[in-house]
Parts: sequence; structure tokens; C-alpha cells
Amino acid sequence: MNDQIHSDGSDHEHGALGDAEYAEFMELAAQEGFDPEEVEGAIGEAGHGPLPVLAVVGRPNVGKSTLVNRILGRREAVVQDKPGVTRDRVSYEAEWAGRRFKLVDTGGWEQDVLGLDASVAAQAEYAISTADAVVFVVDATVGATDTDEAVVRLLRKAKKPVVLCANKVDGQSGEADATALWSLGLGQPHPVSSLHGRGTGDMLDAVLEALPEAPAQTFGTALGGPRRIALIGRPNVGKSSLLNKVANEDRVVVNAMAGTTRDPVDELIELGGITWKFIDTAGIRRKVHLQEGADYYASLRTAAAVEKAEVAVILIDASESISVQDQRIVTMAVEAGRAIVLAFNKWDTLDEERRYYLERDIETELAQVAWAPRVNVSAVTGRHMERLVPAIETAIAGWETRIPTGRLNAFLGEIVASHPHPVRGGKQPRILFGTQAGVKPPRFVLFASGFLEHGYRRFVERRLREEFGFEGTPIHISVRVREKRGRKK
Repeated sequence: MNDQIHSDGSDHEHGALGDAEYAEFMELAAQEGFDPEEVEGAIGEAGHGPLPVLAVVGRPNVGKSTLVNRILGRREAVVQDKPGVTRDRVSYEAEWAGRRFKLVDTGGWEQDVLGLDASVAAQAEYAISTADAVVFVVDATVGATDTDEAVVRLLRKAKKPVVLCANKVDGQSGEADATALWSLGLGQPHPVSSLHGRGTGDMLDAVLEALPEAPAQTFGTALGGPRRIALIGRPNVGKSSLLNKVANEDRVVVNAMAGTTRDPVDELIELGGITWKFIDTAGIRRKVHLQEGADYYASLRTAAAVEKAEVAVILIDASESISVQDQRIVTMAVEAGRAIVLAFNKWDTLDEERRYYLERDIETELAQVAWAPRVNVSAVTGRHMERLVPAIETAIAGWETRIPTGRLNAFLGEIVASHPHPVRGGKQPRILFGTQAGVKPPRFVLFASGFLEHGYRRFVERRLREEFGFEGTPIHISVRVREKRGRKK
């Protein structure tokens, strides 16, 4: 595994390809009739490392989700004329002026969940922990409120670049309202109408100046910092108990009430002769009649922990059925591109019948991560705790694995010959060649003569896993189709 730890070429201009491999690959692409600029763009897009993160924050109902949709150029975030409608997914990949970044919508405030101060703190905490820059959205027609001032104080403590968006400026008459926001002390207010698109381009130009070319967070640096492991899972599955057990001491508070842990806790713990940084996360304490809002804040903290980590250890309560919330957490970790280990806690409490039905449950409800290493543990008794580190190491090894382009194309040639794509509309698209443009997680670009159906892509991924392993890691596969102009002479 160690020979691959620093193999991430995300800061290399050719993704993970070395100069000689890149030259050979471009020659192959030219022979197949692909435009060199198109190929370079595809490699750059798939080969990027972690993207810089831009968080959109502000008090309720100032138009954050409308702004997110405007930046994305499509309707992704839920928009409704009342505060607190944003749910579940909070991050998207966006692009402006040729630069990509991760856009985080921190909508969904519900002041009644924990009180206004806690709501402000939860939002600002998420912005601080995940963002490389922040867009602070203020309703220019209302002006700066006490809540806005509270957010400003928290953002100042974060010492992150902030772009001030004076929203709901629909015409020249609103410019004076925007100018008044200089009083917040965050620099120039950018007058914007998220609804109509007015001024968003100038604001995004300012955002690009504030965002770093690459995020400050790097994985597996030459300095050999400890690997970061996020313990995630729904409230009361035993995350804090597990952390205490692996640390052999009571590092964090454990209570039977769900949501005892309010803040992520980072702990350096030595296991198997290696020092790891464990990030313990948990849900906000719930009130039954406001459970959805509390779950939203829990998801914010979980997302923040996943962004900071390299490996997500997902704890699932083996004594209960796999829930929709469990599946959402798994999806969050997969979409974030982290190495994954599934840990089924409270295994010692199961009888034979429950184990049988749990196995069937896992096969159906967690089929999307059948490739993830699995450990059955008990955070209370310490059962099988020694299996956790090997599972984490296996997942990291898969996460960092890279297949040389020559070997990959030989493999793809075998697939095309033995299992060609089904004929559709009288045509049979085929994979011409491909490369692995990045690692952490493995990212592949396939160049094809026509559109590859989703089922065939899944087949290719399955065969990649059978041939090369990739245990414990999601795999990203993108496909570029050759234009119909024919081969270049």
C-alpha cells in the first residue's frame, strides 16, 4: 500500500498520468480521431483532486437556494417562500469561467429547532469547517439584521475569504440598499438578483478571486500526517462508544439519549502501531415534533466530517433494520468520494434468526456498497475491534490504487471482445480506449464511438473490481463520445 500513498497526481497538469504516459495516450487519441483539446479537458476534469469549496450562508429566506440554482444554471436546491425547506443533499459541483468548485447550500434554517443562536452557530460552523471561501447572502431590501451581525462575527473568527452578496436588488433603485451593507465591514457588497440573474456574473468573478486554485486540504502529504477517519452514522448507533473503545479510555461523553455529541471531536489514537485521527460525529439532540430539522443539522455535521476525512467508517446498528437514514449517510460518503468501511455495531446482541435476516437486509439495502469492507463489532465489549484497522487499510489501498494506461487498455480490449455493448438502433457503440486520470477515489475516462448505456457502465465497473480489486472505494467513470466527423487523417 505504501508505494501508492503519494501517487495522487491531482496537482499534475495531466491528472495522474506522467509525461511519457500522457504523450502516448494523446497519440492514441489522435489516431482514433479525437480532438486533442477535448481529450485534455476530459483528463483534467476527471483527474482533478479535491475541489475548492464555496459555502453559501445567510439567515432564513434571503434567497440562498435561489442563488445556488442560479450559479448551477439548473434547479437543484429546493426553493420555497418560507425558511427551512432545504433538506438532505447540500453540496453540488459548479463551474464558472472554466473553473470548477464544490458549492455548498447551507439553507434549511429552522429557528425553532434549537433556538436562533444555535441555528446561526450550526450554519456558520459548517461554513467554517468545510469552506475555502464563503458567500454571505444578505437581503438588501431588509438591510443588516442582528442575525446577520451574528453571522458576521462568526465568519470573522473563521478567517476565511468572504464575498458579500446583497441579494434582491432587482434594479437601479435597489443599489442604495446594497451600498448600505458596507457597514457590515466585509468589504464591497455585490448587488445581485438571484431570481433574475442580475449581477451574479460580477459576484462570481469575485468568488473566483477568493477561492484557491486547489483546496488547502490535502491527503497523504509528504509530511506523513495521520490519516483522517470519520466515524459517521445516525444518532445513537454507538459512534462515541466505539471511539472510546478504540482509544481505551473515555474520550467523549456517551449517553443512551440520541444526539449527546453536539460538536465533532478529533482524537489522535494509536492502533496497530499507527497513529490515526478519528473524527467523531453525532446528531443534534432531537425534539420529536421537530425531528426533521434536527436531522438536517445532524446531516450538516456529518457532511463536514466526511469532507475532512479520507476514510468514512459508517456505523450501523445491527439490532435494527437498515433505515433510509443509514442509506442516505452511505450515499453521502460515496458521493464525497471517500474510502468506506461498514461497521455493524451491537453484533453481540444478535441471535441466529436476526443475523439471517440482517444478511438479507444488507444484500438488498446496501447493494450499492457491496465492495466496502465490513466488520461486525461491539463497541461495548470490544468484540472484533482488532479487525477495524485492517479494514481501514484495505479501503485506503483501494482508494489509492492506479492502473497504468497500457494495462487498462489491454483489459478494456478484452472486455470489448468478450462482452460487446448491445446493438441499439442498428449501431453498436464500443470503448475505443481509456485511462485512469485520478485516484482518491479512482477516476476513469473512457473514450467511445457512441453513447454507453448505464447498465454497460455498471458492467465495466464490476469487471474493473473483479480484475484490479478497488475494495473499499467508489469508482468514478466518465465517458467521452467521438464526434461524428470521422477519423482525422
